[in-house]
Amino acid sequence: MMNDQTLTKLHEMKLSGMAEAYKEQELNKEFQKMSFEDRLSLLVDLEYSRRKSNTLQRLIKSATFINSNACIEDIQYYEDRRLDKELILKLASGSYIHESHNIILKGPTGSGKSFLASAFGVSACRQFYKVKYIRLPELLDELSLAKLAADGSYRKCIKKYTKVDLLILDEWLLTDLSTDEAAILLEIAEARHKVASTIFCSQIDPNGWHTKLGNETIAEAILDRIIHDSYQILIDGEISMRERHGLGKEV
Repeated sequence: MMNDQTLTKLHEMKLSGMAEAYKEQELNKEFQKMSFEDRLSLLVDLEYSRRKSNTLQRLIKSATFINSNACIEDIQYYEDRRLDKELILKLASGSYIHESHNIILKGPTGSGKSFLASAFGVSACRQFYKVKYIRLPELLDELSLAKLAADGSYRKCIKKYTKVDLLILDEWLLTDLSTDEAAILLEIAEARHKVASTIFCSQIDPNGWHTKLGNETIAEAILDRIIHDSYQILIDGEISMRERHGLGKEV
């Protein structure tokens, strides 16, 4: 007979998956033919799988991807894109995060930079890394406003963007930055240097970043902390992914 007290205790301990499996075992005579060890193993496996699944969904939601359905499996290797499939699969394994290296994705508008960055991000979430996706203009707006406050919110914001395992910065250096904005980026780059990974999505080659960062001294410091530890991927293509799919999967 089903033990109501056991079910209550399982729910109180937030073991809802195990509680549901326990109810099913008690109602199904086939399970009652199994040994105690086998039945317990099934209960634990179900609870473990559910928790892993819930954790993954929380990580993906908190990452705020522009496309949370992006995945490495959906990348399309058209010949004109010149994508190195072996390198992409290597990076998808998370090795660059383990080594605290960066990825620079460069290519024109519509080439698929955001999709590929999100696919790398989702892959990192699957490996239970903490990820955050944000457009650089939004990041600078948030931190610039926080800097004006006198309640310590700036330090909290900086910490939020430096503690994640993988930070994805889209629309990287689309416009010239002020000295104050460049100083904010230097603070983040310094905090993440050799301890965490960042993906930069840019329309221009890193050789042109220097002029976008304004202050020469700050620019040199930022680039020194980014470029040397980065994998660079050029996403080429005679036809943009937007044209190929009409705002389909890879955009």
